[in-house]
Amino acid sequence: MVSTCNYPPEEIIKPIFGKPNYEFIILWILNNNEACTWANLKEKVKHSTLSIYLNRLKNRGYIEKSTFNQYKITSKGKDRYYELSEARQKKRKLSYPPDAILRRRNYDHWILWMVYNNNYCKWSDFLEPPLSINQSSLSKNLNSLLDKTFVKKEEKEYRITRLGKTEYSNMLRLYDLDRQSILEEEGKRIKEITKKTTSFFKQYKIKDNDIKFRFLNNKLKLPYEKVKSTLDSEDEYDKVILYLSINHPDRFPKYISPEEFSNKYDINLVKLNFVILRIVEESIFPIKFFKLDVASEKLFYFQVNEKIERMLNAIVEDHITRFSYLNNLYEETPEEVSPLTMESTVISILDEICGTLFDNGLRESLRDLLPDYINYLAYKIERERKLLDTYDKLEGLIWHEIQTKFFELVEINYPVKTNKARDTLMEIEKAIKLRPKNSDLYYSKSRILIDIGEYKEGLTVLDKMLSVFPKEEINIQTKRAYVLKEMKKIEAGLETIETLIEKYPNNNDLLNYKAFWLQLLNRKKESLETIQNLIKSEPDNATYHDTYGEILMYFTDYKTAINEFQKSIEISSDDWYVYQTYIKLGICYKELENYDLAMEYFQKGLEVIEESSLDQETKTRWSTIATLFLAEIEQLEAEF
Repeated sequence: MVSTCNYPPEEIIKPIFGKPNYEFIILWILNNNEACTWANLKEKVKHSTLSIYLNRLKNRGYIEKSTFNQYKITSKGKDRYYELSEARQKKRKLSYPPDAILRRRNYDHWILWMVYNNNYCKWSDFLEPPLSINQSSLSKNLNSLLDKTFVKKEEKEYRITRLGKTEYSNMLRLYDLDRQSILEEEGKRIKEITKKTTSFFKQYKIKDNDIKFRFLNNKLKLPYEKVKSTLDSEDEYDKVILYLSINHPDRFPKYISPEEFSNKYDINLVKLNFVILRIVEESIFPIKFFKLDVASEKLFYFQVNEKIERMLNAIVEDHITRFSYLNNLYEETPEEVSPLTMESTVISILDEICGTLFDNGLRESLRDLLPDYINYLAYKIERERKLLDTYDKLEGLIWHEIQTKFFELVEINYPVKTNKARDTLMEIEKAIKLRPKNSDLYYSKSRILIDIGEYKEGLTVLDKMLSVFPKEEINIQTKRAYVLKEMKKIEAGLETIETLIEKYPNNNDLLNYKAFWLQLLNRKKESLETIQNLIKSEPDNATYHDTYGEILMYFTDYKTAINEFQKSIEISSDDWYVYQTYIKLGICYKELENYDLAMEYFQKGLEVIEESSLDQETKTRWSTIATLFLAEIEQLEAEF
């Protein structure tokens, strides 16, 4: 039996206008009762909604759950409850960006400023003066920020994420704001992070102030959200950050190997190495790291714009500019030969930085690093700086010249990485020579070629595969048909599928492909007949119902498409593509102007994507589709 519990008045639970604010309802119940069970809360909030909101409120620290199934409101939750209560009573007072930011008319920056300096913002907040962003621009910019995960949307409220706070901090430096304002804003973020890191330092007995400083600096610049899906907890991520902070050139020759670190700090070695790889090699953050590889396979890391790199930058730029100026001078006087060569310049750089900026023991590692570093500086000058005045243009000219001369004159084993895809293809080709019967290598090669738009080369690889792996003909030829589709040769793709059907008449998946290809050619009757006949022969195949739904969607028969998508989910709700089915249902309901059901299915699709083990690229692509439609619905509702 459910115990007696205080509940909000009816106008809060069932408002006359608009939808119930479930966050406020749950906080109201918990604020007005000592504690509540799941059953208490379920009296006023339906099961699925309750589960979503309880997790959300716990994650934000607004509520806590005891071991005996009792939910309680926290002090932070009380603050949020009173804030929501006040919002019901009167119009919110919003903080708006200063003139220095408003003058530039950068809507991304305006939105970031608003969601950072206000607890949350609604769509209408951006439409009103002094911002007055038009609906089209607002939709475009908000969706971009949502896609980059700088902003999140919950119950029609836009809030800043931790990643967004980092971006906001970087944004402030672009404006002519007084230094005190910037320091105050940065101070807020530092306080937020230091509260969490103090206990971390105590737990792992971190006493070195340099390590602590590097840790905090890394933590501010490398937000956890980017790798959240890879790790089990933020504590694990803090350990990865600690590893980078300990193995810094300033501490050479002190070093802790990944294996030692894994044992000492209790973190899975594979996870540690993987996340380090993503941060340093794959550059998942907009912060570039440099790596010093000592002969004994000890790796030390430092990043762009920290003290050691800024000093290295100044020294290298000085020597390179000297080399360029003097060589150009001597070119005008053929009777004299320049005393400077690129080799002598590299040695001069090493002489200046070793023993002062870096330990002498790192000299050979620095010699190996310099080609990479000089290439980075050349790219930075040429591509990233706006060459506005004479001095900038001169500097750009110097570095463009150096980029060529350096690799002509310095004999050093360093691959110039101008095209990662081509580098990868070369490595795969080497692997194929060693393992010519490994089909995965061929598939990888064809996939990369297709991804970079080299369709003819991709087809050549697939044709070669047919002779090497004849038993994989169906898989290879369907991939060939896909490439032809990408080349806009849809008829040729259909011919490939039909040839396979003649050869393998009992393979129903090929008929499924045929229905899809006929749809692409706008041959509606044939496409529908093909998929309908297929479903008659295999009525319990969820994939075929899903394909049928897609074809019906294409021909704008949304009501019938909904039936097919729902049948697909009824037959199998665990298929890998079910998140797509939910999103397609959302699109159908949106087209039929049933916005409530559309939003429900879009949200369901987003939840399944979040819980799935899909690769991040696929997650982002489908999340973006759902988010765009949700934003469009919200805009439509706002207009009416």
